[in-house]
Amino acid sequence: MDEKLDLILERYAAIGEQMAAESLANDERVALAKEYAELTPVTKQIDALRTAQSEAADLAELIADPDTDAEMRGLANEEFAALRVRVPEIEQALRLALLPRDEADSKNVILEIRAGTGGDEAALFASDLLRMYQRYTEHCGWKFELLEMSETGIGGIKEVSAAIKGQGAFARLKYESGVHRVQRVPKTESSGRIHTSAATVAVLPEAEEVDIQVDEKDLRIDVFRASGPGGQSVNTTDSAVRITHMPSGIVVSQQDEKSQHKNRAKALRILRARLYERERAERDAARAADRRAQVGTGDRSERIRTYNFPQGRITDHRVGKSAFDMDAMLDGALLDEFIDALVADYQAAQLSEID
Repeated sequence: MDEKLDLILERYAAIGEQMAAESLANDERVALAKEYAELTPVTKQIDALRTAQSEAADLAELIADPDTDAEMRGLANEEFAALRVRVPEIEQALRLALLPRDEADSKNVILEIRAGTGGDEAALFASDLLRMYQRYTEHCGWKFELLEMSETGIGGIKEVSAAIKGQGAFARLKYESGVHRVQRVPKTESSGRIHTSAATVAVLPEAEEVDIQVDEKDLRIDVFRASGPGGQSVNTTDSAVRITHMPSGIVVSQQDEKSQHKNRAKALRILRARLYERERAERDAARAADRRAQVGTGDRSERIRTYNFPQGRITDHRVGKSAFDMDAMLDGALLDEFIDALVADYQAAQLSEID
């Protein structure tokens, strides 16, 4: 292990020297800066561990020395006991820092929410989820951009897509992919019966052009007149765009903008994200074929969480975690608590595979 840690420290120092070279090409500098940033938390933990180990060795020597007076030996024993607690904590933090990184963790997010089973109530729940993620974005200091939304007449949402930009956005939100189920009495239900509805959430890493190449020859682009609200110019011109990626069959439509050019650009952003996630899913499936299902794989058929309004309880079925503050959850304030539990569970699974 020490040999591996030495190699990491040597690589970190070498990158620092390379980045100082004026002749370095810009793309090389960007790649090195990314690797340097990824290694920084690892090297900090290595330094912390070796400092603690060195201090422990010095203290052990002091305690064993017969010339050490009683008062000094007592202080050394106290410090040594504290280090015996701290060193395993640092070792665990280092093991976590050494875990393989998801290459998409640093990316922004394309969020898609669709109403599932449950009719109007499912559409209203989809609207609740959209607000939850908007509020969570605000709590995190990220930027939320609505891309496309299809609404019902009573305040619900059939489907919606949005872009979320911010440090660690995908790393945190990727665990939200799956089926979210709600149990509550609909406002339109006169008998007070509890209904069960669902909405599907997909969290996709936003792909750049360098991540996924889309050949124009593979695209069929149709333009048509936008429908629904949006103003006269939206509804009377062929501004809406439908892009079909012929090899995969993926279809993306955009009509929120008055400009056909802007709708096309938004549709391509979503298309690239879906193609990138498809590639990731295929790669991950091949890699995990003989392992247990991973938390946060994005399997949209998987029921991941239930929001039980009569009991005020939110339950995440992947980690068996429950909380009893529905208002805080839908306001985005409680979501971190669930994501932290999912991250911890996922890291524990990774560590168990390495050990």
